[in-house]
Amino acid sequence: MATEKHYSEMNENELRSEIGVLMEKARKAEQMGMISEYAVHQRKAVLVQSYLVDPETIVPGEIYRIEGDTGVFFQVDYLKGLFAWGYRLGGEKAIEALPLAMLKDVKSGK
Repeated sequence: MATEKHYSEMNENELRSEIGVLMEKARKAEQMGMISEYAVHQRKAVLVQSYLVDPETIVPGEIYRIEGDTGVFFQVDYLKGLFAWGYRLGGEKAIEALPLAMLKDVKSGK
């Protein structure tokens, strides 16, 4: 039996391959109407994508767009692992953590 690698041990090509596998599983689950399974694969893919994000590009105190949540912005307070902790602007200012891959730079439009 082959032992599975942790995502933290994978190189960029292996991570990209895993993202492709997860997105394909999500697509199939969606086609079969298994919405909760679709959501699990989508979230897992976002976490794997976070391993490809350089944490140095996420600056505490800065504001970022949230991928998949049009018109919503997130102010980062601090980073811990693959997550940025902060709060959504215009909301209740409840602290929450978002995977790094969900944050997109407002200034460059990326």
